[in-house]
Amino acid sequence: MAVRFLSSLRGKTSVDIGRLPVKLYSVSSNVGFFSTVAQRGNDCHNDDGDDDDRNHTVTHVRNLEMKADKLEEQVQDLTERYKRAVADSDNVRRRTQKFVEDAKLFGIQSFCRDLVEVADMLEKTTGSTETTSLTENLAQIQGRLQEVFTKHGLEKMEPVGSTYDPYQHEIVCHTPAEGVEPGIIAVVKQDGYKLHGRTIRHAHVGIAVKTQES
Repeated sequence: MAVRFLSSLRGKTSVDIGRLPVKLYSVSSNVGFFSTVAQRGNDCHNDDGDDDDRNHTVTHVRNLEMKADKLEEQVQDLTERYKRAVADSDNVRRRTQKFVEDAKLFGIQSFCRDLVEVADMLEKTTGSTETTSLTENLAQIQGRLQEVFTKHGLEKMEPVGSTYDPYQHEIVCHTPAEGVEPGIIAVVKQDGYKLHGRTIRHAHVGIAVKTQES
């Protein structure tokens, strides 16, 4: 009833509070008090919500900063590893290049040492004046030289009687040869050599041809 009465008074210009009943005045005061308290309660509730959001945002930012710091540490670690790998690779490349250069320069030193022995034998032979001794010494030099060649994988070809092979032989002439089939190598003009099975000098050969019948 009091609420309805107060609502009906809104349209009037003035109200004499002194003439209102005491009970009605008390109800009106209580209504105003409860309205104020409710409003303050709502304001306090809104403040708590803002604080929660702010705390959540701060926590999220801190987590992002921690993740960023970890990622930065990982990037620095990977960068250092990459630099060390590049440095190691350069060192390996330089050592390998030096090894290849040394192999080119000194790879035949063992072969050269053996040839020096043959050169010593040849020098002694040229100083000899005896024909018989000279012939024997030359034969020894020839045998020793072939031993050195065989030791180091250098092999002299023996193409006579075999068929022509363009990877090993070079035809320099054609010669009639009795008892030899046409196309077969009949003569060697210059010896050919292989090093570990690979041709390093072609043999100059003459191929047998048919003889003309009179």
